[in-house]
Amino acid sequence: MRQVVLDTETTGLDPKLGHRIVEIAAVEMQNRRLTGKRFHRYLNPEREIDAKAQEIHGLSADFLGDKSKFRDIASEFLDFVAGSELIIHNAPFDLSFLNAELGLLDMPAIEQHCSFIDTLPMAKTLHPGKRNNLDALCERYAVNNSKRTLHGALLDAELLAEVYLAMTRGQESLIIELEGAGFSSGEIASFERSLKVRRADPDELAAHLAQLEEIDKASRGACLWKA
Repeated sequence: MRQVVLDTETTGLDPKLGHRIVEIAAVEMQNRRLTGKRFHRYLNPEREIDAKAQEIHGLSADFLGDKSKFRDIASEFLDFVAGSELIIHNAPFDLSFLNAELGLLDMPAIEQHCSFIDTLPMAKTLHPGKRNNLDALCERYAVNNSKRTLHGALLDAELLAEVYLAMTRGQESLIIELEGAGFSSGEIASFERSLKVRRADPDELAAHLAQLEEIDKASRGACLWKA
């Protein structure tokens, strides 16, 4: 399975207000392994950058003045991500900017070129009630983010790739076992797509709740699974 971890930096928060992408980066993973292939460009947004946005990524209008415009790299970028599964943290943000840029060029939306996974709701499901921004996830999964003094699309994409692999490590173990059994990469990708999640039926849920009640009673109300 080919996956591409993607991140962008922008001039502001809302493409509907005319904000644009100033940096875009994508790193490739094949069967959950980083291949070393990447796409990275700084972009001239052809407009001013909000002060708060510049504080976050440190990219100035002067630095970006001689860089390519999105229209110059759009086809190359789409060729890189075509047919892949994009992995994005807070995907609606990046997708809205990508689609705004593609819309200015009368090109189809990014969803017509690839599918995507949003790691933010995934993290919220795994760690409810906790901070789930990229720095917090790096700390939680022991991913070294010491170089992240500012947001940068390439560094953030590389960090997110490591975080995603850590968050989904059970899948990684399954793939290693399949490879060890002599399955080809194509067979593994097909097997991954065929995996189904079996949900607990009402009787199993009732039995689970009864077991929690027993644990809660035995621990005098200290059952963590009920909290």
